[in-house]
Amino acid sequence: MEHLASFGNDPSDKPPCRGCSSNLVEPYIKCAECGPSPFLLCLQCFTRGFEFKKHESNHKYEIMTSDFPVLEPSWTAQEEMALLEAVMDCGFGNWQDVAYQMRTKNKEECEAHYMKNFINNPLFSSTLLNLRQIEEARTADTAIPFKPTDDPPRPTFDSLLSRDMAGYMPARADFMEEFDNYAEWDLKDIDFVDDDSDILHALKIAVRRYPKEVQDLYDAMRRFARVVGPIEHDKFIESHACAKVYERVKQVREDERRKRTMLVDVLQYIQDGRACQQWLSKQAAIDAGITPVVTTITTSGRRCAPPLNLTGLPGTEKLNDREKELCQVVRLVPGAYLEYKQALLNECRRQGGLRLAQARALIKIDVNKTRKIYDFLIKEGYINKA
Repeated sequence: MEHLASFGNDPSDKPPCRGCSSNLVEPYIKCAECGPSPFLLCLQCFTRGFEFKKHESNHKYEIMTSDFPVLEPSWTAQEEMALLEAVMDCGFGNWQDVAYQMRTKNKEECEAHYMKNFINNPLFSSTLLNLRQIEEARTADTAIPFKPTDDPPRPTFDSLLSRDMAGYMPARADFMEEFDNYAEWDLKDIDFVDDDSDILHALKIAVRRYPKEVQDLYDAMRRFARVVGPIEHDKFIESHACAKVYERVKQVREDERRKRTMLVDVLQYIQDGRACQQWLSKQAAIDAGITPVVTTITTSGRRCAPPLNLTGLPGTEKLNDREKELCQVVRLVPGAYLEYKQALLNECRRQGGLRLAQARALIKIDVNKTRKIYDFLIKEGYINKA
């Protein structure tokens, strides 16, 4: 077991625990056999023997902590790092604020320790001097003397190039404001590790880049980015991309619906040679890109629609076999038939009988369908003639 400190004092600087995803607090455990990315566990997950993919509970491990002295016995390594961070944040000499940020030492202790070990320490002073001399010797031959430069090229006023480069500052070779200053915020915390699943790895890759068709759309619409804000421009692009996806999915849905319709036709008319011939003609028309016309040729030469398929239609279960046959021949959905039947029954009870003309006045549908329903109800004894 080793005492190491690989991260700063801020818990957010440390990767989360691989077991419970909580922020690591020292001391914590690092697997000595898993790598190259560190496999870190909090003490609770370590004591439970947490295992994940290649990591096993019997692997060698290291205890990660900075609770050990470095320069003086009364100062831990964690406090040394906290002191250096406080001096950088508050400024050298501002020992009151440094001590307030430290919280474990007063301002006299902070000043004395810093001056003794980081300013007046001969070891550190000689090391810094040597590093400075080495850096000066290295850059002596490569230093470029300063000289004023010519005025940078600028696009002609009110030209197409000047409009496309609105907000560009030639002297700084930079734009006044980026198109989206926070565009990379969603990417900065994405970390690729060996233990990522294939789906998670693919999702991380997908976040980092647009599909080719969306990128092409961005390139084509780039000139409109200066007209609206970044959020509105992104919505504009995404709406166009979603429209293309919708059209593609709609076409797939239409193809599937057409296939299901043809399958129902085959299952319904497989025993009918004339209907099979009609289905083959319909399929040939679809393959040729022609909208098929569904008709059935009777023995008398008249054209009529095929019987209605009642499979799955609401109200079918309430019909007997003879009523189902009527609805198929008349091509009337069960729900409508039951409504018309009840209306005719009520009128027949009210008047003590019913004539065909009264039935036609009561239900406003095709007169031939009304006659077939009227004759059927008379034949079955549901109603009687007036």
